[in-house]
Amino acid sequence: MTSFAQRCGVHDAQREAALAQARLQWHELGLQRLRVGWCDLHGLLRGKTLIGPAALDAVLDGVGMVSTLMLKDTADRTAYKVFEPGALDELPGFGMANNLMLLPDPASLCALPWAPGTGWVRAQPWFADGTPVAIDPRRALQVALQRLAEHGYGLRCGLEVEFHIYKIDDDRLDPATAAWPGEPPTVRMIHPGYKLLDEGCADLANEPLRIVEHTALGLGLPLKSLEIELGPSQVEAVFDATDALSAADQMVRFRNGVKQALRRAGYHASFVCRPPFANVMASGWHLHQSLVHLRDGRNAFCRDASARGSTLTDAQHTLSEVGAQWLAGLLAHARGAAVFSTPTINGFGRFRPNALAPMAALWGRDNRGAMLRVLGGPGDSATRIENRIGEPLANPYLYMAAQIHSGLDGLARAMVPPPATESPYAVADEAARLPTSLGEALEALAADAALQQAFGAPLVASLQRIKRSELARHDEAEDREAWQRREYFSRY
Repeated sequence: MTSFAQRCGVHDAQREAALAQARLQWHELGLQRLRVGWCDLHGLLRGKTLIGPAALDAVLDGVGMVSTLMLKDTADRTAYKVFEPGALDELPGFGMANNLMLLPDPASLCALPWAPGTGWVRAQPWFADGTPVAIDPRRALQVALQRLAEHGYGLRCGLEVEFHIYKIDDDRLDPATAAWPGEPPTVRMIHPGYKLLDEGCADLANEPLRIVEHTALGLGLPLKSLEIELGPSQVEAVFDATDALSAADQMVRFRNGVKQALRRAGYHASFVCRPPFANVMASGWHLHQSLVHLRDGRNAFCRDASARGSTLTDAQHTLSEVGAQWLAGLLAHARGAAVFSTPTINGFGRFRPNALAPMAALWGRDNRGAMLRVLGGPGDSATRIENRIGEPLANPYLYMAAQIHSGLDGLARAMVPPPATESPYAVADEAARLPTSLGEALEALAADAALQQAFGAPLVASLQRIKRSELARHDEAEDREAWQRREYFSRY
């Protein structure tokens, strides 16, 4: 009898060897339980815990989960009336809170450094008939990367992630005050802020930063540095560049891991853009990207010499023709792609003048006020584009997939980018201005036919429905600041 994994067409000799290795690791690491984790629309890890050595049988047999988990908004409210006829016509395969199956990847097995005896594996959802789930965010990136590979390229990404860490005073877990969502813990700062990269603040925050370091390295993540950011209790983690799918996987595991490990030690880590406090500094997620030739791994953005007659404001002074076209594609679809990089109501508060965050679809050479910061130059193998639009809560699979689809359109149409900006906050062209709200970002996606086609109707429809559910609840709230405090800061 064939296994479920075989019926899905994913279990081959390489996967069988990875399963055998995982069984050895299980005993060598002394594991007793297995967390099977997958990433939802919001970039949050969901999962089930399986007990005992037989837990790894899930690699072949799968693990059932209710399909409504893929239809939740940021408060865990199901955005579709799943028991009404026709309610899920736009999502083939979904209905009546039916079951999906999670298939774990045995090669992803690791021991959780903060949870003794506990292993973890990454999984993806499948329909019970062995067909893939189109609205799975990780699959969306896999599809985008396959499109890119058909052009002979891979995407390489480096992550710079800002977030906040607070010491918990009261965890607010009294059942008498439970709510949906509940209040976040009351907290105090781990450093006073307003001293960027201050060594004294780093020493003051030593304990939580060491927990972050231990967790990231224990998970095998390529952490390069931990830094004190400008805002009170704000820090930044920087990672080595790697292929896009690995980078997205690492971002999901990093956010999940540091939140859990820090909570055990009495800290609250939040990746919300703007925590609900006075004088807070907004956090961003800066995504460094470059294309590589699949045939030899060379950086496709790098050029040997600047284009003849070009100046510093010309893209091809720094970037190859391919890089310039990719840059132009990112600019052309910046508005439509904004909801993938800034998916919350809270995140749009970051786009302010002179705030080191973009306000318009502009590029600049080593310019931190522009949306796209071009770094490197002729002969520099690290030549790349840094997109500064993202918030730390962005789903990494969707964020990176949006970059690919936008850039590929730039290549397909041989787009030419405008000159570099030297005044990123003096926006003369209103058409270049980035969305200023989640609602506007959803409208921009609805107006971008190329991105809709690239992501596919089911994913775009579910994203629109789920995000509009979030917007509607926010608009109906009597106290919108309290709503954001519970909706985002408490949970993300």
